[in-house]
Amino acid sequence: MCVICDRIEMIKSGANRYFVRELETGYVVIGDHQHFFGYTLFLCKEHKTELHYLDRNFKVKYLEEMSIVQEAVAKAFGADKMNVELLGNGDAHVHFHIFPRRKDDILKYRPDGLPGPVWWTPIEVMNDPANMPSLEKLEEMKRLLGEEIDRLL
Repeated sequence: MCVICDRIEMIKSGANRYFVRELETGYVVIGDHQHFFGYTLFLCKEHKTELHYLDRNFKVKYLEEMSIVQEAVAKAFGADKMNVELLGNGDAHVHFHIFPRRKDDILKYRPDGLPGPVWWTPIEVMNDPANMPSLEKLEEMKRLLGEEIDRLL
């Protein structure tokens, strides 16, 4: 079974503490690590490896909902810019990475001082256990994001 499907099963059983909202086509979850504060994922309900494998109507609705989620993330966490990515190289199940970006949040990793994608941040920095939110902080993040999603829906 895939990691994303495992996470979805945890949501369904009430065991995924990062779960925020169920939408028609996917699940909104706060990222385990918060180097980029407000990092969120939108997990597709269907196990497909590529966006183009989704039924057209489902795909259009999924993309619309992803757009709502990214707007909610931007508003809830005060982003200056948003990065939204659908990769799937590591976990071959359609899901979006939604990163709120802030001015100067990556400059320390670039010798030329120019901004760049989140993936220029060393993975050991992004996944540092110190970047995991406390239970209290996680609940606050889920509340803020959930309220913003509700406003946009």
